[in-house]
Amino acid sequence: MNISQSGQFLAFNPGIKPADGGLPGLDVLKDVISSINLFGIIAVVGALAVSALVWAWGHHSGGHQAEANGKKGTVVAAGCALLLGAANGIVSFFSAMGTQVN
Repeated sequence: MNISQSGQFLAFNPGIKPADGGLPGLDVLKDVISSINLFGIIAVVGALAVSALVWAWGHHSGGHQAEANGKKGTVVAAGCALLLGAANGIVSFFSAMGTQVN
């Protein structure tokens, strides 16, 4: 059991940390993941455009169901764009949380 300087008990630390370059092909895997992220962002841009068009068409034609679906699609696409764009920062933030001990 680990005890900090303030006398509080800390969780057990097995001492394992991510090693950069530990496996062959890591650069290729990073390129593949980056490409998948790019394709996802491009698809979200298309989904956002289509959803906004459906929203506008439903609003101007009196189609309340189309308008509601366009709104939902726009919000979902915007949320996906936010998550795809921030994915690297989110993972970096939460992976560093375990290493900060006061």
